[in-house]
Amino acid sequence: MKTIVLASRNAKKAAEIEGLLKHLQVQVRPVSEFPAATEVEEDGKTFGENAAKKAVQVARETGLWAIGEDSGLCVDALQGAPGIYSARFSGPEATDQSNNALLIEKLTGVPDPKRTAHYVCHVTLADPQGNILIDAERTCGGRIVAEGRGQNGFGYDPHFLIPEYGRTFGELPPIVKKCLSHRARAMSEFAEKLERLLGSQN
Repeated sequence: MKTIVLASRNAKKAAEIEGLLKHLQVQVRPVSEFPAATEVEEDGKTFGENAAKKAVQVARETGLWAIGEDSGLCVDALQGAPGIYSARFSGPEATDQSNNALLIEKLTGVPDPKRTAHYVCHVTLADPQGNILIDAERTCGGRIVAEGRGQNGFGYDPHFLIPEYGRTFGELPPIVKKCLSHRARAMSEFAEKLERLLGSQN
C-alpha cells in the first residue's frame, strides 16, 4: 500500500479525499502527522500554482508522494472573488461564519439571477524530488443564496445552491455531493490518472 501525504491540515478535507481514493489501495495521511513539514505560503496567483506549491514542498519535506489541493469559490458578480482567497476572505482569522457573512454583505442588492458562481478544485501530485506527476482541475456551477441552508459540508456550502436540485450543498446528502462537487469531479479525474500511474510502476 502506497502512502501519500495530503498537504492540508483540514481534517474534513483529508477524510473526504481519502474516501474518494479508497479503491486505489493507497493510504492518505494528512500533513499534520509529519512534524518536520513546514507551513506552505500560498502566494500563487491561481489554484493550480497553489496546489503545485503545496505538493512539491510537502513531498520534498516528507520524502513521500504528496497531494496538493487548492479550491475555492468564484462569484461572477464579484469578478471571480473570493477565488484563491476563499479560505481567508474575511481576514487572517477568518472562519466559515465570517467568510459567509462578508460574501452575503458584498452581494447585497444583487438580484438572484446575477448571483451565479462556481467552485473550482485543482489537485496536483508531486514525487519526493519535486516533480509534478499529475494535475487535475474541475468546476461545479451554482448560485449564491442569501440565507444559509443545511448543516452538511463546510465553507460556503450552506449558501451554494445547485439549481437542478433546488438545494444547497449544505442541504444535499454527502452521497450526492460526492458525485456533484468540484472536489469529487477533480478527484475522479485525479484518481483515473493515479490508477494509470500506479499501474505503470508495477
